[in-house]
Amino acid sequence: MIFRTFVLLAYLLGTTFAASATQWRSRSIYQVLTDRFARTDGSTTAQCEPGFEGFCGGTWSGITQKLDYIQGMGFDAIWISPVVEQVSNPTRAYHGYCAKNIYSLNNHFGSADDLKALAQALHDRGMYLMVDVVPNHMAFDGNATATDYSSFYPFNDRSFFHHVCFITDWTNVTQIQRCWLGGEINPLPDLNTTSPTVRNEWNTWIKSLVSNYSIDGIRVDTAQNIEESFFPSFGKAAGVFALGEVASYYTQYACNYQNYMDGILGYPAYYTSVWFFNDTRATSTNMLYDFYNTSVLCRDTSLVGEFMENHDKPRFASYTDDMSLVKNNIAYVMLKDGIPIIYQGQEQHYKGGNDPLNREAIWLSGYRTDADLYKFIKQMNAIRKMAITKAASMITTYLTSKATVVYYDAHNVAFAKGPASAMVLTVINNNGAGTANYSLRIATSGFAARTRVTELLSCAQMTVASRGSLTLTITGGSPIVLYPDSLLAGTGWCGH
Repeated sequence: MIFRTFVLLAYLLGTTFAASATQWRSRSIYQVLTDRFARTDGSTTAQCEPGFEGFCGGTWSGITQKLDYIQGMGFDAIWISPVVEQVSNPTRAYHGYCAKNIYSLNNHFGSADDLKALAQALHDRGMYLMVDVVPNHMAFDGNATATDYSSFYPFNDRSFFHHVCFITDWTNVTQIQRCWLGGEINPLPDLNTTSPTVRNEWNTWIKSLVSNYSIDGIRVDTAQNIEESFFPSFGKAAGVFALGEVASYYTQYACNYQNYMDGILGYPAYYTSVWFFNDTRATSTNMLYDFYNTSVLCRDTSLVGEFMENHDKPRFASYTDDMSLVKNNIAYVMLKDGIPIIYQGQEQHYKGGNDPLNREAIWLSGYRTDADLYKFIKQMNAIRKMAITKAASMITTYLTSKATVVYYDAHNVAFAKGPASAMVLTVINNNGAGTANYSLRIATSGFAARTRVTELLSCAQMTVASRGSLTLTITGGSPIVLYPDSLLAGTGWCGH
């Protein structure tokens, strides 16, 4: 199929970086686990066994060399691992979440010049840089009761931390926010982020980090472990888009954090969609329940980071090899409300299970651009960018419109997004590749009667019936994406 990847004029919103939430809304993000993405020497054979906990050699310079691979899928932003100096234990340090000195960089990933060069290379392409930051805790190699607080910088005194305790009740907010993560051995000492001194230090640090390395956005790790009042001043000091990790199944609990920061990761949608798409016996009830709740409870659904894999969760392909189910889940993540996020390796159909098996080296794939999912993700990004571009001058844009469900049953869901005259209709299912072809009638599609529409993945064309209905054929359990034929002229898509 012929299509053109749309690049928004003047890199979407100009060439000024240190981007706002408004600017991030149109982006799609490729998540990079820095140690496992690309090496400075460009090797595609360097050893990195599945499940290995230690440094495999990925660097910022390696990422810079492989930006063609990322941009080739249509991504215009990357999110990289935390960049600060780590504890000496490599089994904890390779991923970046075990800080020792926040004012020093992780030299396993490269130098300050390497990080600056990565930011510049991204900006030269009109892409954004998001950096993971961890204000909740530091890390210590040893027994919790023997923690050497003087080893941390700048939080080098016991008074900066909560007393030692570990979370035993994940429904107890006080425990979640005041107790330590990790265990008695190799704990993550929990900073007292209610302390004005601690807050001021973090605010000073984040302002300097963003400025020194031309960072466009931050992903805030373990946000649910920090009291909400911490985030307004932290976000203001950063001066860029902040996306918080609130790893909760409960939509109301997660959405509450968006009252204190720009965006949150869509964990409620992650849980319900993965459960639906990895099991052909599952029904759509829970996924739809979250869909509606998120629309009502989140302050701005366009700033929710939607995903189906990350470095903390098992890869989707560890549940099922069914490619139709994978593609349906990807279509759901990338075409609903929110900022879509794809974790490195999804495009190569990596199958690692729980951490650390889900942290495979991407270089061992050879960075294949002919991989089925690489091409499918490229299509999804191109559809989203086309929809954004075509509706940009309308009163209601693609980005500011809320996706709405126009049809559902136990195993099929159709949702529409965008203004009526430039709408994308996405039809997803969890029937699997082995299901027989079947017809699906959508009584109220959202398209105007007699509109000519094109199915963008197969290039099939059809006309909406007199009362706005559509009858579709689902083939091999594949997703369907429909768009007005009149808007395809000059796009190169499906022969236009």
